[in-house]
Amino acid sequence: MFKVTALSTVLAASALLTGCVVTPMYPAPGTANNQQQPATAQAAVRPVYTARLYPTNDNAAALGRVSGTISNPERGHGEFAFILANESFSGEATRPPGSNKGTANAAGNRGSYVKCTYTMSSAQLGTGTCLFANGATYDMHISQ
Repeated sequence: MFKVTALSTVLAASALLTGCVVTPMYPAPGTANNQQQPATAQAAVRPVYTARLYPTNDNAAALGRVSGTISNPERGHGEFAFILANESFSGEATRPPGSNKGTANAAGNRGSYVKCTYTMSSAQLGTGTCLFANGATYDMHISQ
């Protein structure tokens, strides 16, 4: 009787587990987890562009070179940010759909502001000019 009960239990368990696959939740260190993540779990990759500003007059030369970012440039609209002379600037960079010409404006936390115009020569490269409230002018180079 015991052999029949044990055999029927094993067969029943086998039937219930048919089609199941056991995979570790946490792979052992040094091993790769080859499972594909669902598309909804993967983060969207958004490009971030670097905006480098080079002085073109004496006012700008006194302040020096600037490096900032244009992030989340989705559908022709992104965030423009940089730090110059201990002042944090933030604003927007926009381009009309289908155009390679755009404008980037930013205001500083100490009351200054800048307006830049730019032209993208490709999806990853662009050039332009910037004019600050104090009269400083810069050439702007954009790259991804």
